[in-house]
Amino acid sequence: MKKLSLSFLFLLAFFMQYAQLPTSFDLRDSNLVTGVRSQSGGTCWTHGTMAAIESNLLVTKAWQNNGETGEPNLAEYHLDWWNGFNDNYNADIGGGNEGLQVHMGGDYRVSTAYLSRGDGAVRDIDGQSYDNPPDYDNPDFHYFYPRDVVWLTMDNNFVGMDSIKKIIMRNGALATCMCYDDSFIDGNYNHYQPESSSYLPNHSVTIVGWDDNHSVPAAPGNGAWLVKNSWGTGWGNNGYFWISYYDKWACREPQMGAVSFYNVEPMQYSIVYYHDYHGWRDTKTDIKEACNAFHCRDNVWLTSVSFFAADDDIDYKIKIYKTFVADSFSNAVNIKTGHITHLGFHTIDLDVPVKLNDGDDFYIYLYLSNGGHPYDRTSLVPVLLNDTIVTKSKDETLVRSAANQGESFYFDTIWHDFYFYDDPSGYDSTGNFCIKGLAKDSIDRQIIGAMFHVLDYNNHGINNASVTFDTLMQISDNQGDAFFANIDNNKTYQVSFTASGYRNFDTTVYVGDSTLVQDIHLVKLSKNQEINNDIRIFPNPATNIVNIYGIEKFDYQILDMTGRTITAGVCSNGQINVENINAGIYLLKINTQRKSYSKKIIVK
Repeated sequence: MKKLSLSFLFLLAFFMQYAQLPTSFDLRDSNLVTGVRSQSGGTCWTHGTMAAIESNLLVTKAWQNNGETGEPNLAEYHLDWWNGFNDNYNADIGGGNEGLQVHMGGDYRVSTAYLSRGDGAVRDIDGQSYDNPPDYDNPDFHYFYPRDVVWLTMDNNFVGMDSIKKIIMRNGALATCMCYDDSFIDGNYNHYQPESSSYLPNHSVTIVGWDDNHSVPAAPGNGAWLVKNSWGTGWGNNGYFWISYYDKWACREPQMGAVSFYNVEPMQYSIVYYHDYHGWRDTKTDIKEACNAFHCRDNVWLTSVSFFAADDDIDYKIKIYKTFVADSFSNAVNIKTGHITHLGFHTIDLDVPVKLNDGDDFYIYLYLSNGGHPYDRTSLVPVLLNDTIVTKSKDETLVRSAANQGESFYFDTIWHDFYFYDDPSGYDSTGNFCIKGLAKDSIDRQIIGAMFHVLDYNNHGINNASVTFDTLMQISDNQGDAFFANIDNNKTYQVSFTASGYRNFDTTVYVGDSTLVQDIHLVKLSKNQEINNDIRIFPNPATNIVNIYGIEKFDYQILDMTGRTITAGVCSNGQINVENINAGIYLLKINTQRKSYSKKIIVK
C-alpha cells in the first residue's frame, strides 16, 4: 500500500507540474469528500470550513492514521459557539454578551482565528451541540490543526483559475462564497449571479471539482464549479449543484472567494502563545519587521511559529530572541528563513527547537519582505455568510480586541511599542501582531544548532560577515547573527570569521548537548590593514575545492609547515582543487599583479 500511495503522489505531482489540467475533475471519484451535512441556522460558514478540512484529512489520511474510525466528521457548532467573536464568548473582554450573534453568520477569517489559536477543530462526537454550547475544551477531545490556510482568487479573465484547480487536486475541497437567491439558480441547480447584481455574499459552500464544458444557461459561457452544499441530500442533486465560472463572487471575493485549509494534522502542540485572539483584522502595510513578546508558562520546547502573510510570494525570516534591553532585541538563539507562495496563514517548523523554562521571557521576531504585517484590533466585522440576502449595505458588528503594553513591537528606524500606535481605524491600543509561538512538552530527539553573534567591540552587530563552520558557511544578517542548524553534538569544530574592515578570526568551538550560542568580537582594521584583508577563503577546512572570494586570476603556491611546496599553479576562476593533497595544515600564498597574500588553510 505504501508503494502504491507514493507512486500515486509522484504521478500527481508530475501531472500537476508538467501536464495540462483535466477539463473535468471530481474529488468524489477518489472518495475524498465527506458526506453532505444539513445545517441549522446561519452556520453555513462553519460547514464550509469543516467540509474543506475533512476533505484534506482524507487526502492526507491523517484521520485514519490518528486511529479515527469512519469518515472525518468535525464539529461545526463548536466553531459556531467558541469562535471568540460572538455573544457567547470573547476572551479579550473576559466573557460574552456582545459581538456577533451565535448561529447568525461569520466568515473564514473568523474560522482561521479559532483554528490558529488551537481552540479547534474538534470531532463531531466531542463538541457538536446546536441548542446549547458544548464544552469549550476537554482532555478527551481530539483536536485537528490546519498548518496552512490560503486565500485564492481569480479575476474576470480567469487568471488564477489554474492555481485554484491545482490546490483542489493537491489539498482537497476548498471553501468559497456565493449569494444564494432563487433568481440566480435554475431548476437543474445551476447557479449564476451576474456582475451587475448588487447583492453581497450570503452563503458558504464547498468546491469539490469542476467541468470546463458544463453549461449554466444564464451565464455568458461554459464552465462551472462542482459544489457541495450543507442543506442535506434532499436539496439539489443529492446535495450538490453547479456554480458558473462567471459567477460574481465564487472564487473572486478577496476574503471568502476560495479558501483552502490544508496540511491538517492531529494537534501536536501543548501551548499556543499568542496575543492576536481575533487573528487577522487589519494590516500595517508600511513595515517589514515586527516582534511579539511572550512569557513562558511551563517547561516546554518552542518548535514552530505561525503567522499571516498579507501577500503572495513573500520571503520571511523568523528569529527567537531571549533579551529586550534599551528598546532593542538581542541574544538571538534561533533563525529560520524561507519563502511563502500564497497569501494566508502559515505554520513554520524551526530547524532547531528552543528550550524554554517556566518564567522565561522570549521574543519572536518576524521579517516579511512585502505586504506588511497583519494584526488583530477591535474591528467592525461584516456579517455576510448568514444565509439571508444582503444588499449593498453590510451589516457590521463591533467585536472588541484587547492589548497591553510590551506585547507587540514594530520597526521603522527604531523599535516602537505597537500599543501606542495611532491606528487609522481609531481603535487605538487594541492591536497585536499575528505572530504565534507553538510549543510542545517534549520532543522526540534533541536537535542541536550553533548561533554566533558577530559583533564589534561596541557590541554592534556586523552585517555581511562570512562565518565558516566546518564545511558550512553563513553570512551574518544586519544584527550580526549567523545560525547553523542540525549539527553533530559533542564535537569540536573549526570556525572562521571574515568581514570587510575587520581582522579575520579563526577559532575552535565545542558543541555539547545543547545549542551553542556565542558572541564573537572582531577587531576593526586600520586602512592599511584593510588592504591585506580583502579576500575570503571558503570552505576552510576544505575537502575538494577552496574558493577564493575577492579575486579570480592569480598565481598560487601551497606549502606545508616545513616550507616545502606541495603544489603551485595559475588560477583563473577563483577555485583551487585540493582533493589530491593529504589532510593537514598548509600555507596558501597568492600573488596578483597588485599585491600578495598568505593564508592558512586546512585540508581534511
